[in-house]
Amino acid sequence: MKPLKLVVMIPAYNEEETIEKVIRSVPRRIPRISSVEVLVIDDGSTDATAERALRNRVTVVRNTRNRGLGATFQRGLDAALAMGADIIVNTDADDQYDQAQIPDLIAPILDGRADIVLGSRFRGHIEHMPLRKRLGNRFATFAVRAVSGVPVSDAQTGFRAFSREAALRTQVQSTYTYTQETILQAAAHHLAVTEIPATFKKRAGESRLISSLFTYAKHAGLTLLKGSLNYRPLKVFLFIGAIFFLLGFALGVRVLAHYLATGLVTPYLPSAILTAILIIFGFQIIVIGLIAEMIKQQRAVNEENLYIAKSRR
Repeated sequence: MKPLKLVVMIPAYNEEETIEKVIRSVPRRIPRISSVEVLVIDDGSTDATAERALRNRVTVVRNTRNRGLGATFQRGLDAALAMGADIIVNTDADDQYDQAQIPDLIAPILDGRADIVLGSRFRGHIEHMPLRKRLGNRFATFAVRAVSGVPVSDAQTGFRAFSREAALRTQVQSTYTYTQETILQAAAHHLAVTEIPATFKKRAGESRLISSLFTYAKHAGLTLLKGSLNYRPLKVFLFIGAIFFLLGFALGVRVLAHYLATGLVTPYLPSAILTAILIIFGFQIIVIGLIAEMIKQQRAVNEENLYIAKSRR
């Protein structure tokens, strides 16, 4: 059997208090894995996060400025692939996840049952999570599930594993976060996604990512909207266009009935004009959807070329 390398990547921003504990808690001996390496991606920290990570003899990649979790995650994936990773685990630097569960997290990939595995906090044990964050996670997961069609219980989890194939197929565009976009891309590339129960510990201090629920909801919503337009444009525009088209048709029934009975539309002239506008507008939206679908096909070709280029590195 081919020796398999696991790279555990840890995006970090100003986590000097916990980064060493997280690194040291990563299991170095895992059945069916020949080697385990830890990769820390320091997102322009202003504290000693990178220095403390280096003390533990791990690979550290540093952003010269704070670029955001999404961009940092993608840089970590690219670096892990360059290190020869066969499986990549992403975990948070704040010590909220139990690294002892990494063998369970990668098991579905080793068994050939999944390309991506999510450590679901809602199927596992949550030591502490504020109500507003719990509700926000639930709502965001519902939205991701509706848009992607992937039946996940925790779309926001940062504890997740990727096969090499899944990592090669993933190209995060958002700078704010990666959680929703990676699932949307998995669905678009027909990658198998599964979950395991995960333990979620209470965090010391405030989240570096979520400054407020409103800010997170705004960015997550924008990511989902972009994802819908990128990966299912025809479905989205057909739905919107059909609404306007049907509204126009419903409004025009009365106008048409009066015209057939009297030969006149004068009493209903404003309704007739609005009917025409709605139907034309709906038709134009559907046409935009067809154009967007053609653009999607071209993007798919570009993504395949990028996949081939990354595979050859």
